[in-house]
Order: sequence, then structure tokens, then C-alpha cells
Amino acid sequence: MVATAKIRHRTTAQLQQTTLLAAEAAAAAVPPNLLARLSEPSRQAVLELGRRRDYAAGDVLFRQGDHHDGVFLIDEGLVRSCYLSEDGRELTLGFWTAGHYVGAPQMFGGGRHAWTSVAETATRCLWLPGPQLRTLAQEWPDLALALIDALVHKSQCYCALLQLLATQSMRVRLARLLAMLAAREVGSCTKLSHRDMASMIGSTRQWVSQTLARFAEEGLIEKEPDGSIHVTQPLRLTELR
Repeated sequence: MVATAKIRHRTTAQLQQTTLLAAEAAAAAVPPNLLARLSEPSRQAVLELGRRRDYAAGDVLFRQGDHHDGVFLIDEGLVRSCYLSEDGRELTLGFWTAGHYVGAPQMFGGGRHAWTSVAETATRCLWLPGPQLRTLAQEWPDLALALIDALVHKSQCYCALLQLLATQSMRVRLARLLAMLAAREVGSCTKLSHRDMASMIGSTRQWVSQTLARFAEEGLIEKEPDGSIHVTQPLRLTELR
């Protein structure tokens, strides 16, 4: 039986991956929840340090170029990180859900944010001020290790993204994106708009629409009446060069 998967509408509960565009599905694996890795005393210390912040869909957590003063640990909701080039082109770096943090790489503050993070749905975060977080990490070894693991995971995600953008054509990037959604059985994925897909592969909405039409003609996908995409040949998509 041919494996198929339907790309459906975005909800916070459905979207579980950390980054959608990577060479392999494993490269976008969900990392360990930072708070869940801590002993109860260190966890309580982090919660006491943090400040709860609520965001509506469309609210900006921080903007590219803003002063970096700490990290945002997502409690619930969905956050998208994106980079805006000097000529106005936008590249989506990843979608982040509960248990992830945004605000890399200066976890302890300092410098400027290298990208923008925006709430895609109603989102609640725990903001952790950088200098005080550094002090806590010195006091609690399990917190220090959890922060290192979180940074490692973030680095893996962005390395996979950079490698794919630098070495593969846009056609291959789009194919990998669709295959990754299918690999996740898509009950945990999203129906990305053509604009979203274009932002993730560094292309245009028009090009994505045209290429999806070609993929449909080749029997790789099927377009549903509700606008969702049925991935009928995920293996063939991963083999495209």
C-alpha cells in the first residue's frame, strides 16, 4: 500500500515539529522539554525567576535588531521565527511549540536579535532574563546541562536548514518539505499556505503554486477541495534531485 498523508490546517495541538525544512525528518525532532528535565528545586527556581507573558496571534515577541536581554520559554501556543533580508525577502526559520524556547543564540543576553519571532496563535511564554538565568545555571548543574542540550538542538535545526538551502534547488526543498510533513503522518502537521511554503524554501508564492501543480501532474500529490494537500508519493519526493 502506498503511504499517503494529508497536510491539514494549522492548530497549536497539531504542529509538533520544531523546524519543517530539514534534510531528514529526524533533524527536526522534538527536543526534550527544558523544564521537564529539571529537578523540582531547580525547576521552581526557574519558574520564580521567569515572568509570564501572553501574546495574541500576530503579536511580536521580539524583532530582528532588538536588544537581546533574555529568552522566551514557550508554555503554550505557536511561535514562528523568521529572518528579513535587506531587500525585504522573508525566510521562515522554524515553528516552535510548547517546551521550546526562542531567543538564540545569546541565551544569557547581550547583542541584538538576529531574527524576529511572532506568535502564530494565542501564546503564553515564560520570559527569563539573561543575566539572572546565567546565575541560576551556575547554581544548578541540571539547568546548565538542559540549556546546553537546548542550544545543541537549536544548532542542529539551523545547520540542517542551512545545508538544505545552500546545496539543494528550490524544487528539491519543496519536495523535502512536503515529504517531511508526510513522514510525520500529518495528524501532527499543518496545511501551510503557498506563501508559508515559499517563505520556508526561499522562493515566491507564484513559483510554489506552479510547482505544486506540476507535482500534482506527476502524481506526487493530490489537491483536496478544502485546499489541503494529499501527499501520495512521499518516497518519490525524497528521491527528487
